[in-house]
Amino acid sequence: MDQRSIAPGLLLAMPQLADPNFERSVVLMVEHTPEQSFGLVVNRPTDLRVVDVLETTGFSWAGDADDVAGYGGPVMPRSGWVVHSGSAAAPDAVQLAADLYLSSSPDELRALAGEPPRHARFLLGYAGWGAGQLGGEMAMGAWLTAEAIARLVFEVPGEQMWNEALRSIGVEPSTLVSAPGVH
Repeated sequence: MDQRSIAPGLLLAMPQLADPNFERSVVLMVEHTPEQSFGLVVNRPTDLRVVDVLETTGFSWAGDADDVAGYGGPVMPRSGWVVHSGSAAAPDAVQLAADLYLSSSPDELRALAGEPPRHARFLLGYAGWGAGQLGGEMAMGAWLTAEAIARLVFEVPGEQMWNEALRSIGVEPSTLVSAPGVH
């Protein structure tokens, strides 16, 4: 599969993906090469408030006190990432798609915490795959791909995002049938 069709883009977990880390997940893919793949789960909130998470780093959160951090994936769960709609506070952010940026440096995290952009998802951890691993999972039917669209990532609640992302590629979620698991 062509690298451009996966990253940047969205991976949508199929029902047969039996890994509990990815059940009904929407993963924003940042990088996909023959050696590795890297993405962030964007539809799973945690029970941790952003203000509390950032307080442990010495950063102050100027956004809504009830904003929660998301589960970005099972790898390095103490690492922090911000997917956002762009901000002058984060001039070195990596643009993934229209109105969809990624920041991870401590300086940018501090700046974004102090001046939150209109749309932002603070994520803990990431999803990673080794050489050939993601391609193998895709060949077994564990994932579908979709375009990375800011509206899906920021405006659709996490519990509805998987369904909406599937519909964006013409798949009705209720028609999906579970097959033997892919681990």
